[in-house]
Parts: sequence; structure tokens; C-alpha cells
Amino acid sequence: MQKLGIAIVGAGMIGAVHRRAALLAGAEVRGVAASSSQRAREMAQSWNVPRAYRNIEEVVADPQVQVVHVCTPNHLHRPMAQAALEAGKHVICEKPLATTLEYAQALAALAATSGLVATVPFVYRYHPVIREARARIAQGELGPLHLIHGSYLQDWLLDPASNNWRVDPVLGGASRVFADIGSHWCDLVEWTSGERFTEVSAAFDIVVNERGTHTGQSFTTPAARSTMQAVTSEDVAAAMFRTNVGTLASLTVSQVSAGRRNRLWFEINGAKASMAFNQEHAERLWIGLPDQREEIFVRGPGAGSAEQRRLSMLPAGHAQGYSHCFEAFIADTYRAIDGERPQGLPTFEDGLRSARIVDRVITSARTRAWTTIV
Repeated sequence: MQKLGIAIVGAGMIGAVHRRAALLAGAEVRGVAASSSQRAREMAQSWNVPRAYRNIEEVVADPQVQVVHVCTPNHLHRPMAQAALEAGKHVICEKPLATTLEYAQALAALAATSGLVATVPFVYRYHPVIREARARIAQGELGPLHLIHGSYLQDWLLDPASNNWRVDPVLGGASRVFADIGSHWCDLVEWTSGERFTEVSAAFDIVVNERGTHTGQSFTTPAARSTMQAVTSEDVAAAMFRTNVGTLASLTVSQVSAGRRNRLWFEINGAKASMAFNQEHAERLWIGLPDQREEIFVRGPGAGSAEQRRLSMLPAGHAQGYSHCFEAFIADTYRAIDGERPQGLPTFEDGLRSARIVDRVITSARTRAWTTIV
């Protein structure tokens, strides 16, 4: 079978993650586009790929490219994903799908009518123990849900010297921390629990009021201090939700929580049992039972649900992590292009769902009122 030809648009940290996952899934990287022609040439040489594209027009015009990976700053997602779909290319677009709900709606509609595969990397779905949690909840092991709560905490923007394109609402969108990482939590919890958020009451806060004007790569050491500028996107956010069956849920998100590198955590409490997941310790799923009993389910190919076993690529005790999730997501996207229907593959419809939640959270934070999520 002929290898899929792919192009990667955006050569930052996440672009490199896409490249590695694509190669492991058996694709051929035909070329790369970056923030400038020179940067594209440098990355093409570094990655040993044939072409350095000058722009998205050259990418979508390449007949050897069947899949376009959009790994750019957020404001470029819509025009680039749209150009790829209109050119008949399958698309993997980083989240958020777009910086506004209207743009996300347009992209999802275009993907639906195109017949092409269009996916968004909500890759935390691909932790094997998440598949186990979802299967157990679907089987009724927790009983009716009583409460959902959790947080997603980082610290990479704690220092006022730290800055990044995400902080600029023009490039990143009206919401920063909630759209960037709260969206992951919401997608994961809705998908795992089987319930959907229908109302939200949210609040935003800026705790680092000024940042240096020099911007750097995500998750890197702060740059030397430079001229300071005012910050207008939130550093922290809190949200309370109700689901379609009335379950109360709460979420705290932050990019300024010292010592928290990438802690996505949630707990789901039901009438019969509870479950908790921590992405920084993703080999284990905690299950709380009545009468002071508890169980730790350990990831592995020899037990648990069929999807848990499918995604457990290594024996228990051989840690899997974020990169394995990303690799499984990319492989499932390519399987979908080949006509398969992988379970849990997040599509542009999921990207639109996320955009709708983010839009309603922003509205609630601005109005200080409970807001309906359609």
C-alpha cells in the first residue's frame, strides 16, 4: 500500500510532535511550512524532507500531499484548514479548531460536506486507562453520577518575563487558559462520563498584569526581561457546569500554578463508586468503593476493556505517556482515511463542540451569569 503523503504547517514544538507521530504511523512527510521561508528551509533540512513550502497555497497545491497537519498559532487554523479541505486534502488541525464559534461552525460544516477526514488532537482520550474509565462508566459501575470535579494546572507562564503568542488575543483568541487547556478537560470529561454540559457559570482572572514583550516557545525558560506590556487574556479560570442529567461539575484551570507542570486531573463520583485520573500519573486509574475499599487499575494489555488493551502498546510497568497518546491518535486518523471507524477519534464536530463550550464560558465570565450551552 502506498504511503500517505503529508505536509506539516507550523514547525514549533507541536509540529515536531506531529512529525514523529506521522512517521511512526507509516506516513511520508513531503514537506513543511513555517513562519517564514527561511525557517521552512531550515526545518526541511533538519527533518530531511523534500520540500520547504513558502505558504499554505503551495502546500495544498502539492499533488503528493494527501493530509495537511495544521500546527500553527490559533488565528491561522481556520484559513489553513479551510484551504486544505477545499483542495481535497484530509486535515488534522490543532485545537482550538478556530478562534471564534462562527469560524468553527463553518469549518465543521465544510468538513461534513467534503467527505474528507478532519480531526482535532484531543489526545488525552487515548490514555488507555481513560478508555477503561469510559467503559466502566458506560457499563454502570459507578451508578448514577453525583459529582464531577477537577482541574488542569500548569506553571509555564508564572514568571512575568514569560510570554508567548497565546497571550495575544489577536493570535490566540479571546480566551487563553480556558480555550487552551480547559477545553482539553471539558472534552475528556464529557467523553469519559457520557454526559454533556448544558449550563455554565464561569469567572476569569489576570494575575500577571504585565509581561515582557519578548515572546518565546511554549513551555521554555523565560526570556530575559524586556519592555513590559499589559496582559488582556486570563491566567486562571474557574467554571461550574450542570450536565444534561443535572450532575454538577466544577473545573479550575491555570497557567500560573507554581510546581504544576501539566496536571490534568478529574474525579467522577457516582452512587456506587468513584473514579479519579491524573494525567501526570497516567498508568493508573483510582477507583473508590464503599466500606473504605479502593482499587488501582494499572494499564496493561492483559486486562480491562478491549479499547484499553488495544491502546496498551507496552507491558505493565513500562510507562506510556503523552507521546503514545498522540501517536495512537495520528494512527487512528490515518486508519479513518483508509475507511476504518476507530472508536473515540475526535473530529471537527468535537472541535466545534469545544468551541461552543469556550464561547459560552467567555460569555458567562463577561456577564457574571449562568449561561446555557446549546
